[in-house]
Amino acid sequence: MSIGIAIIGAGIFARQEHLPAVKATPLLSLKAIYSRSKASADKLAESTAEPVKTYYDSPTTSSHSLNHLLAREDIDAVIIALPICVQPTVIKEAIEAGKHVLSEKPIAKDIGTAARLIRWYKHQKREELWSVGENFRFFDPVTFAVEQIKKLGGELVTFSVDLHAFIDEYDEYYQTAWRQKPEYQGGIILDGGIHYVAALRCLLEAAGQSISTVRASTSLIEKNLAPLDTLSANMTTTDKCNGTFNLSYGSKFRRECQLRIMLTTGAVVVSPIEVTVSTNDKRTIRDQTFRFLPVSGVRKEVAAFAESIHTKEPNPRGSPDQAYHDLKLLQGMLESGEEEGAAKRI
Repeated sequence: MSIGIAIIGAGIFARQEHLPAVKATPLLSLKAIYSRSKASADKLAESTAEPVKTYYDSPTTSSHSLNHLLAREDIDAVIIALPICVQPTVIKEAIEAGKHVLSEKPIAKDIGTAARLIRWYKHQKREELWSVGENFRFFDPVTFAVEQIKKLGGELVTFSVDLHAFIDEYDEYYQTAWRQKPEYQGGIILDGGIHYVAALRCLLEAAGQSISTVRASTSLIEKNLAPLDTLSANMTTTDKCNGTFNLSYGSKFRRECQLRIMLTTGAVVVSPIEVTVSTNDKRTIRDQTFRFLPVSGVRKEVAAFAESIHTKEPNPRGSPDQAYHDLKLLQGMLESGEEEGAAKRI
């Protein structure tokens, strides 16, 4: 029997990723779509293979609210992709209504809010599954790199993350009203940067390491991306290995996206469409490059969520605790930046 699912939030990511992922998952059957406005809910519904009922806040209409959607017995689960500050309340409402939840990253606007939400969920001891959507944990280059790091073995030597991109006022995500005036720490650094924190944590975990201390500086290059668009950090792991994390969305003349893990037995370099594995064969360094299709990982993420509901076994890659630690690391860097590079224990 298929799992009835609703998409809560009809923005860019729902249109480009969530809806196609639901369509591609045989275990799921789309039953409804919710958005704050009827126009956006209806627009997304136009892309569905079969008619689905839409729910919305504006204009106010009898039997079309989010509460009416959550009351439907044929809806077993929801995917929530709403503004960051709104999501925790809707997550609780959906779980209390008996729905399994896949909520978009980040888990919350800060670790205090995230911790309270996790404590509430665990205290409920409910059967409903709650998974946090971090598609980089299902991103083919990252998952492949994790396996390669495990195969190489050895000890961690150093690591780095380098993301340089440019977001201007014409970017479709920037056009989202709540992103133009963020009510959460870090602005685009939190919204976009959390992906690279998650990816780094995956790779370091494969090497048997985690971050213990960070020292960071933050700045704003492009005024339209306030409060911040650039972060540079020095990191130290539990075994005293040092690495760097450099992230900027204000780099007009530089484009780069690489994560590097250096081991005593080799190196793994990850980019959006390829992974290069380097090993030392006596006196010769041998590089192997593996290429991947440019897909986001969301389809695998949604399929894993459906499988978790089907088997009643949570997928550890969607664990709220993992999402909490992603946020804790990023918040530590932001707080260090606010305090002019003060060391922050993670």
